[in-house]
Amino acid sequence: MRTRMEFQQIRDRLVLAALPHVVFDGWSAKALEHAAADEGLEPSLAERAFLGGPAAAVEHFIDLADRLMAEDVANVDLATLRVPDRIFLIMEGRLKRWTPHREAVRRALAVLAFNPGVAARAAARSVDAIWALAGDSSHDFSWYTRRATLGAVYSATVLYWLEDASADNTETWAFLRRRLGDVGRVTGLRKRVQGWFGRGQAIPGGAVRG
Repeated sequence: MRTRMEFQQIRDRLVLAALPHVVFDGWSAKALEHAAADEGLEPSLAERAFLGGPAAAVEHFIDLADRLMAEDVANVDLATLRVPDRIFLIMEGRLKRWTPHREAVRRALAVLAFNPGVAARAAARSVDAIWALAGDSSHDFSWYTRRATLGAVYSATVLYWLEDASADNTETWAFLRRRLGDVGRVTGLRKRVQGWFGRGQAIPGGAVRG
């Protein structure tokens, strides 16, 4: 009987082996069956590994990308960098890893478009993973603002990257730098609002607190 870890490794192997087939067959049972054959696994294992069908395979692909993203920055001293620079390096590394499989990522987004629950769940986990790697440990209302802001930045950057024809994706990295300015602005606004509440000062456009 396979252990949970062994089954995860099998699913990792299947989604990675499926990537070249997804270009032609999409995220489908056929692509996963080809992947199983490439890996020397039982053909039926592809279906059993992803009982939720292509959406389950895509969700696992994103989970794998989250785990590999952590491995890619494991030896980078992020603590010496500003938070926007940490996030930039994390996201840049993530996208660079999958550049050879950009079409498979595009097709994964097409599957997610028809599975909004899976899309929301996977996006939330990816954003959480990025913030965790960047060293965020907030537990107040900034937890929500940070993740909402980064979620928008991440989604927009992935879409931009999918269409980027520039050499070495230089336009994507410039776009990401610009969008990360949003994270800094939200953080600055949060600190000002907390200061107003904490000091009992008048909130611009509002009543006096305290």
